[in-house]
Amino acid sequence: MSPRTAPHGARQDPPPADGATGWITGAVPDGWFAEPPQIVIDRDEIIIWGRLPEPQLADDATDADRTAARSGRIHQFREDTRDDRIRVARQAEHRYRRKVSWGVRCGDAEQLFSHLAAPVMTRLRQPERQILDTLVDAGVARSRSEALAWCVRLVGRHTDDWLSQLRQAMSTVDDLRRQGPDGL
Repeated sequence: MSPRTAPHGARQDPPPADGATGWITGAVPDGWFAEPPQIVIDRDEIIIWGRLPEPQLADDATDADRTAARSGRIHQFREDTRDDRIRVARQAEHRYRRKVSWGVRCGDAEQLFSHLAAPVMTRLRQPERQILDTLVDAGVARSRSEALAWCVRLVGRHTDDWLSQLRQAMSTVDDLRRQGPDGL
């Protein structure tokens, strides 16, 4: 699903996803997950993360056994729930005008199914391009695009608290804006 465009080709964000977490949690069949799903929403995509119960293994199971069992549990969940996941995703995509993806966690294993990778265009000056080229030359990434994605993930990992505070502040501003005289 592509974003709507405003006059002159400018991007228009999808409608607010107010209530999406509750709606999706209610739409997910009971018994799928060991706890309520975690719903992550941005302007392009909704990811529904669910935690699967750990497989029961013998006390003498090795780490390799545990890893294989978790992988098997994730694979079986994906196969067993495919039709129902597609049905919930289609309803949510229509309702919230965003791509819906699914991910599961089992122990320390996690897998994201069919998620969105959105292209992002940017202009970089030579010093920034040299950073990307160094990452490519060192074999950290295969292309400038992959190097840029690597940098974004690295920054995200090291600034999680700051980004969380920024998102909370933006949410507060949105709430105050909606409470204004015009209820924007």
